[in-house]
Amino acid sequence: MHISLIDLKRQYETIAEDANREALDVLSGAQYIMGKNVKEFEKEFCEYVGVKHSISVGNGTDALIIALKALGIGEGDEVITTPYTFFATAESISFVGATPVFVDVKLDTFNIDPSKVEEKITDKTKAIMPVHIFGQPCDMDAINEIAKKHNLYVIEDAAQAIGSEYKGKMIGSLSDIATFSFFPTKNLGCAGDGGMIVTNNDELATICKALKAHGSGENGQKAFNLLNDIDGEIAADDSSDNTVYNPLKYYNYLIGHNSRLDEIQAAILRVKLRELNKWNDGRRANAEFYNEGLKDTNLVTPYEDKDVKHIYHLYILQSEKRAELVSYLGEKGIATGVYYPVPLHLQKAYVNLGYKEGDLPNAEHLSHRTFAIPMFAELTDEEKTYIVETIKEFGE
Repeated sequence: MHISLIDLKRQYETIAEDANREALDVLSGAQYIMGKNVKEFEKEFCEYVGVKHSISVGNGTDALIIALKALGIGEGDEVITTPYTFFATAESISFVGATPVFVDVKLDTFNIDPSKVEEKITDKTKAIMPVHIFGQPCDMDAINEIAKKHNLYVIEDAAQAIGSEYKGKMIGSLSDIATFSFFPTKNLGCAGDGGMIVTNNDELATICKALKAHGSGENGQKAFNLLNDIDGEIAADDSSDNTVYNPLKYYNYLIGHNSRLDEIQAAILRVKLRELNKWNDGRRANAEFYNEGLKDTNLVTPYEDKDVKHIYHLYILQSEKRAELVSYLGEKGIATGVYYPVPLHLQKAYVNLGYKEGDLPNAEHLSHRTFAIPMFAELTDEEKTYIVETIKEFGE
């Protein structure tokens, strides 16, 4: 038996008819950039997350970079974040010229520890960027309270957490601005790259819309006026088809990016969004199966914090014998993944920041012990049983 960490083919088969129809409709309609599907997906995403504005972009990393720029974060600033996450979180902070300041994580949730945040705040600190790692929401009440006390922005990195909830509210709706990734392996993934920025702030939304498209056009002028405290009327130009020719795009007001969600990806994501809650419920059911089956082993199974809905982007186990167990499972046809083998503060890219081993012990402890086993909604009972029994045979 061979079991993938995630099987995208199985997911596709459940939506093939609808996805194919919508993709072909885009191709035959020949409106490939910023068409009706992008507009409708942004609207539907707003409704799903419970926010006023959704701004689609080319990928999750662009979403973070544009969100940071929209907040005015740049050279000389500091942003507090977690070292136990994918590199893009800190990379985006560095990309805009700011410095990531790493705060250790909690051993149970793997998320940034709010009790350790305040000691890292300086007069250069501009924001806190929590990451809802593996689909487990952070302690947003504590983080928002600290941010309010110190007049800081909060940026949710929700790349792995679409559909998760904190005290009954959707992740992405609990901060100044939040970002999502639609990388294919995410719980809501497209057939390529894609990302989203969400906010309830009208001005931030306008600036993000401008920055994603070269700082040009109507949104570019609006953003320029907002950033420079200019009060002026902006006239829209709807005289031509935006797909073929829009004269406003040749008037540039800010240095921005070319970061757009493709129309065909938006069409596929609209189909998938309708299935997302069902798929997330399937992941949660699989997690319960694993938790029950592995409760009498020496492995540490995932913890789900109180008052949250964990959507198990990844199902993470901890083992003192990770290398041996991962090798054994591979021999038995069970795919695994190590998340994350090197915490960000010890990455070569950040040697200039001066961190050393032992500075953030919880993140370092987890980096030596954590690994993922197969997790996707379409797993069969036979496969899950085989995975659990194989792990038990190893002797953990």
